[in-house]
Amino acid sequence: MELDPAVIELLNLDPGSTTVSSAGGGGCSSASTSKITSKLSDGTEKCFFMKSGKSDDAEVMFRGEHASLNALHNAVPSLCPKPFGHGRFSSQSSTFFLVTDFLKLTSRSSSKTSGPSLASKLASLHTTPSPIPEGYEQPMFGFPVTTCCGDTPQDNSYKTSWAEFYAENRLRFILRRSESTHGRDKEFHNLVEATASVVVPRLLGDDHLNNGKGLMPVVVHGDLWSGNAGVGVFGAVGEPEEVVYDPSACYAHNEYELGIMKMFGGFGGSFLEEYHQLCPKTAPTEEYDDRVKLYELYHHLNHYAMFGGGYRSSAVSIMRGLIKKYGE
Repeated sequence: MELDPAVIELLNLDPGSTTVSSAGGGGCSSASTSKITSKLSDGTEKCFFMKSGKSDDAEVMFRGEHASLNALHNAVPSLCPKPFGHGRFSSQSSTFFLVTDFLKLTSRSSSKTSGPSLASKLASLHTTPSPIPEGYEQPMFGFPVTTCCGDTPQDNSYKTSWAEFYAENRLRFILRRSESTHGRDKEFHNLVEATASVVVPRLLGDDHLNNGKGLMPVVVHGDLWSGNAGVGVFGAVGEPEEVVYDPSACYAHNEYELGIMKMFGGFGGSFLEEYHQLCPKTAPTEEYDDRVKLYELYHHLNHYAMFGGGYRSSAVSIMRGLIKKYGE
């Protein structure tokens, strides 16, 4: 397997001292993965991880993942692989790529990790204020580029209000995408609309959360289910530590992260206990469980948009429960 000249130029490698081999899963349905190993002038080896893909969405996916990894890495460097760049193969103009640090994954159950726990790293990420976007005078909810949650390209256009962002850019956006795939379902449409127009302002309103002081936007991973977290060694040399990968970041309410974590499990009570000792629940704390349920809803809706099936009934169940409690 030969390395494309665009990647050689990006990484400033000697092609004569560089090899490419196949690697594990790609994190999305259309990506293939490779391990790049290059012998440096001092005799040491440097390893990189590359995703490549030819789908129409590959360029968008890789740009979004590159920006997401940068955002996470800039806030907590040991949390995720460092990204080096993305672009288009010069030898195959229809193929796009993303290059990051190589992460050698090991078993979470059998590995003794060094450094901070994943809970403490996530708490550090979620207590670091997000940067002020270029062209704005204050932190915003959103993200500078489109990111993909699964195969769904998300609308990250900026909003000053978190409630508005969640209602418009997540719930109503994914409803439109779902309807374009599965057709309009009046009951389903009305439930999502009632949730977005009544439940979201009630639970997430700017004058309601944090005792009316508003929320501080922070960077979230955005797709943090257990399959996107593990134990690994950066560059295949060093001590294993807890890490995350395949992010779909945005500047958001920190508790938004917990929705998909709850949906698929894999993060136990001790994880959340440690996390919340460092990153306390937002006031009013008595509504915390319902907020997490509301954030989980988006991922049920997204999975229904992508896969159909039983995700509709799970989304409906969440919406009916929240509307019954907060919509009357």
